[in-house]
Order: sequence, then structure tokens, then C-alpha cells
Amino acid sequence: MKLAPDRIAVLLEEMGGWQLDGDQIKKSFQFRDFQQAFAFMTAAALHAERHDHHPDWSNCYNRVQVSLSTHDAGGITEKDFALARCMEELANCLAKCVG
Repeated sequence: MKLAPDRIAVLLEEMGGWQLDGDQIKKSFQFRDFQQAFAFMTAAALHAERHDHHPDWSNCYNRVQVSLSTHDAGGITEKDFALARCMEELANCLAKCVG
């Protein structure tokens, strides 16, 4: 179910660096190098596949640009925020464990 704008605003306040862009939430992650960025994408891809919820993203060297939206709902849902939280955890773990 598509989230109401006020709910999206509350959830975005809880998430560091994520921004609303139309019917998507977006963030740019920066890593130490390409290997760390690719490790992030690999781990996030496994989570996304398990939950059948896939990001729109791109990678350029040490940066990963992520856009999340639930296409079949026509906007932002709890699935998007669940994947965003997972990505935050993965990025934090990589920074601490591999940093």
C-alpha cells in the first residue's frame, strides 16, 4: 500500500541522507573504493532478491546512487523503507568492518 505523504516525511526524518524525489526516495552512498561499493551492491542485491523488491541503482567507482519505489503500488511503500534501512545497515557495517 502506497504511503501517505505525512508518513513518508516522518520516515525520512528517521533516515539519514535519504531524500524524496517525486514517487521515489533516493540516496547516494560513498565508499572507500570500487571493491567496497561492489560488496555493498552484492549484499543489498541478495536482500532485495529474497524480498522480491529491487532497487533502481547505478554505480560509478566508489559511489552507488539508489532510488527506491514500489512500482506495482505506484509510489513509496513500507517495502522501500525496509530496503533503505537494510542498505543503511550494510553501508555502516562495511565502513566499520572493512573501513
